[in-house]
Amino acid sequence: MTATVGSGLPRWVFVPAAVGALFVVLPLVAMASRVQWSEFAQLVTSESSRAALGLSLRTSLSATGLCVLLGVPMALVLARTSFRGQAVLRSLVLLPLVLPPVVGGIALLYTFGRQGLLGETLDLWGLQIAFSTTAVVIAQTFVALPFLVVSLEGSLRTAGHRYEQVAATLGARPTTVLRRVTIPLVLPGLVSGAVLSFARALGEFGATLTFAGSLQGTTRTLPLEVYLQRETDPDAAVALSLVLVVVAVLVVGLASRSRSAA
Repeated sequence: MTATVGSGLPRWVFVPAAVGALFVVLPLVAMASRVQWSEFAQLVTSESSRAALGLSLRTSLSATGLCVLLGVPMALVLARTSFRGQAVLRSLVLLPLVLPPVVGGIALLYTFGRQGLLGETLDLWGLQIAFSTTAVVIAQTFVALPFLVVSLEGSLRTAGHRYEQVAATLGARPTTVLRRVTIPLVLPGLVSGAVLSFARALGEFGATLTFAGSLQGTTRTLPLEVYLQRETDPDAAVALSLVLVVVAVLVVGLASRSRSAA
């Protein structure tokens, strides 16, 4: 008979589980051990660091807003309708989850750049997207949008149709059902998806560098600042990396609490 512990799991399962936990935790401990704590405040509050952090927060919040604006309707269509090609559409929506960010940046560049698919039309309107702060927001939205769609679609499928059908039979219009029943019902999933989208946007690097470049105060987000500081000031790079880790931990904790409330 296989030995079990408490939950009924075989004892051997805890060995690879512990190895996996160490695999994640040890690099973080190693990084924290290299931080010059006496100079930490000075390292993370330099002019370039503050500019990068401020830009990252602004663009990540904007990207999260776009993810909610676009992702909620997408999740509703995927979860509440059925049509030919739906599986293909879902695969395309989720593609940025597995697509290398640099490839995503190249795709965006050839869409919104001067020589891109929409470049001439944008030029006629006097708009230049590539290598601007707008490009940062677009790149972050591109990579973060699937996180909201996946989270909200799962919540919608788990919640089912019952309450919406009851509201409809009582005479509520579709928009009223959506606003008064559907959205409140899946709000924890929506919040969780938005939080995860924000975290992904905040940590975006490859697509941003390829599509927006690295101009201080304009497109140089905190991950790009960490990359540049790594070459010139490793201590600052480690300190800024720790800031990103702390933010990520807080974000994941908030997302977990939102999921628990669902």
